[in-house]
Amino acid sequence: MKISRMIHAIDLHACGEPGRVIVGGVLDVPGETMFEKMCYLETQADGLRKRMLREPRGYPAANCNLILPSSNPEADAGFIIMEQVEYPAMSGSNIICVTTALIETGMLPATEPLTHLTLEAPAGLIKVEAEVLDGKVKNVTFENQPAFAVHLNETIEVPEFGDVTVDVAWGGMFYVIADAEKLGIELIPDRAGEITRAGEMIKAAAREQLPSVHPENPDIYGVTICVMTGTPSSESISAKNAVVVSTGQLDWDRPATWTGVLDRSPCGTGTCARMAALYARGELGLNEAFHHEGILGTIFTGKLVRETSVGDQTAVIPTIRGQAWVTGIAQYIVDPDDPFPDGFTVGDIWGGAMDTPLKHE
Repeated sequence: MKISRMIHAIDLHACGEPGRVIVGGVLDVPGETMFEKMCYLETQADGLRKRMLREPRGYPAANCNLILPSSNPEADAGFIIMEQVEYPAMSGSNIICVTTALIETGMLPATEPLTHLTLEAPAGLIKVEAEVLDGKVKNVTFENQPAFAVHLNETIEVPEFGDVTVDVAWGGMFYVIADAEKLGIELIPDRAGEITRAGEMIKAAAREQLPSVHPENPDIYGVTICVMTGTPSSESISAKNAVVVSTGQLDWDRPATWTGVLDRSPCGTGTCARMAALYARGELGLNEAFHHEGILGTIFTGKLVRETSVGDQTAVIPTIRGQAWVTGIAQYIVDPDDPFPDGFTVGDIWGGAMDTPLKHE
């Protein structure tokens, strides 16, 4: 067997959402900041993302993170987030997985019962507190970069649904937020196909009709993800959501390909965006616990700890608390004769992300 491009990774899930963490095999990436490193990967070295997330090493709901050294003296480490159609500036479930991997593998020293870290994401520095017992990370709480609402109670035209009222908010990505029940869709796993299709259509319409640009970084723009809201399963839970993540670009001429996938967790940055929108409406105050339920019934607990500003935009600082579990330790390789070194997608499960497979002569 010939071995090349070996990647060492820890596989985890955060409240259901898979988050692979690359801990070896990539020494560094050009760039001074994690944002610059992210841009380099996106424009010059996207093969790593494709190889780790597409088949045969990945699948539509997979995420991957690359741990890198940070040049910021305040940071203990840096990381880049890789998803199916984008490199997000920040992700809650992924930072929970990254923190857990760093501590449980011993890459960073742990102090029990609480370990405090500062990690550099492309969005900036993120303060993290991990609850550790006997070397096991029991919970991770992170203080996110500022979240803010950019559009409230806007009406957009969505094919098949007509006029849909939505919010758009930043929580680490630009999220469009819509009420699933007003569309006649219940947030249960059995209706995941309907949820994802509706979410993809709403996302595409919002991206076209509601321009959104980050006030401090014009290179970050446009709605890329959708939060579908619904009624929680009990009175002790603040709200329920299902976040729709794209697996490819929408083809308006092929609506049957609008599938996407659901975030299996309650979604960390989606929770931040939802809280920011509620705060802007006057429906959520500072230091109120916000228990957010995901499609599997798992919970992230959020809180808005203080008000701030981003440019001339009123914003809030959110925290998110959740847990991750290690599911495996793996070494991924590329055989020099492999006809699919960067993986592939097929339309039966990837919908609009379908590629034309390479032909093996």
